[in-house]
Amino acid sequence: MTATYQNYINGEWVASHTGQVFASTNPAQTAEVLGYFQKSDGADARVAIEAAASAFDKWSKTPAPLRGEFLFSLIQLLEKHKEELAETITREVGKTLREARGEVNKTITSMKQLTGEATRLTGQTVPSFDERVIGYTVREPIGVFAIIAPWNFPLGIGLWKIVPAIIAGNTVVFKPASNTSLISVKLVELLIEAGVPAGVVNLVTGPGSVIGDELANNPLIKGISFTGSSDVGLSLGQAVGARGGKIQAEMGGKNPAIILADADIDLAIDCIVTSGFFDNGQRCTGTSRVLVVPEVAEKVKVKLIERAKSMKIGDGFDPESNNGPVVDEHQLNLYLHYVQKGIEEGGVLECGGKRLIDGDLAKGYFVAPTVFTGVTQEMTIAKEEIFAPVIAVIDVESFEQAMDIANQVEFGLSSTIFTNDLQKAFQFVKGIQSGVTHVNMPSTHFESQFPFGGKKISGLGPREQGESALDFYIETKTVYIRA
Repeated sequence: MTATYQNYINGEWVASHTGQVFASTNPAQTAEVLGYFQKSDGADARVAIEAAASAFDKWSKTPAPLRGEFLFSLIQLLEKHKEELAETITREVGKTLREARGEVNKTITSMKQLTGEATRLTGQTVPSFDERVIGYTVREPIGVFAIIAPWNFPLGIGLWKIVPAIIAGNTVVFKPASNTSLISVKLVELLIEAGVPAGVVNLVTGPGSVIGDELANNPLIKGISFTGSSDVGLSLGQAVGARGGKIQAEMGGKNPAIILADADIDLAIDCIVTSGFFDNGQRCTGTSRVLVVPEVAEKVKVKLIERAKSMKIGDGFDPESNNGPVVDEHQLNLYLHYVQKGIEEGGVLECGGKRLIDGDLAKGYFVAPTVFTGVTQEMTIAKEEIFAPVIAVIDVESFEQAMDIANQVEFGLSSTIFTNDLQKAFQFVKGIQSGVTHVNMPSTHFESQFPFGGKKISGLGPREQGESALDFYIETKTVYIRA
């Protein structure tokens, strides 16, 4: 019998007052229901917000080193359950088990990075002009934060938002993506087992438009950390900012890879396949535009098309699969929409561009890795985020033109260049308008000890991870004492 899961509010698992539930299904086998979850509304969210607000006073006054103690248990629990977590991610998101294991491992690494943050909530002692005055700063928690996590990395992004927030002394209302509700429930179960007190973390599942409206407008919510589309992030930012709240939003990308004449072409293709095709391109940092100079353009296109055609698409539990399905029907339809748009606007569809329906693939949302050539910067597929395994190859005449086209889009999350020319590499690093950049590496590469975030409409507010991880969740107080 398929289980029904509840919200977690003030230390208890409770049903929504709506009495309604929704299903989370396996995108590789859409008839398989993984669980039923509470279809909550604004009233449920308000109860969770009030519970978090009530828990804030005690939690914020708990000494910071003690607040961080749960993290050591959490890491052990993640290690203990890593295979179960990876299998749940594969069933619910569709990514291959290899990719799911990678998400769990990166999550553990991120949590290890955060273990010392509770003892590093340091201020400054600054000399005063007055010999009788001692001046210093302290960093303090703020209140209740809403955490809105995406479906593509539901475990990793959920935890790398929640954990810094509560280490800093805040309390949290967690709203996961509906299509990854099961892994999100397991995430909260681990936090409970690790010893996080009642009311400090609260979980509410349900439609984002309804719950998000309450989170954005409720004055008890002091800030929202969001990962998702730029449209939603900017809308949330306007609503929260209008009432004086804080916003941290990591949003979309249209990430370029520039390939110059002296590049190691095989390395470049390997990196672009990794970042643009694996995980079905469902990564905000994934490569979706390849800008290539004339000397190597034909070679790049031939190799990229060959690799796209050779990829094996199947159930994520098949060890031979390079990709599983896209996450849901909405994402499938977006993929098909942009493929059609690319064809209508004059792009040359070299391979892919279709739903795969042979055999067992007909039971899920499987799509073919897709390459377009003949793409110009004015085309929709060169400007808008697709979030699918679609790569647009754009011919450029020079490095300078490649830089100009790379920077023309409204996004600025990640980027990469392939070259052995040190001067060109540093010109690229200096001139590219992205929050994360790479040289001779996949655009998806990241390490949790470094800050992460985007420019332009790819990011709002302080960076996540690294030494910046707690910046969004604290305020600085300046103290003057006359001795």
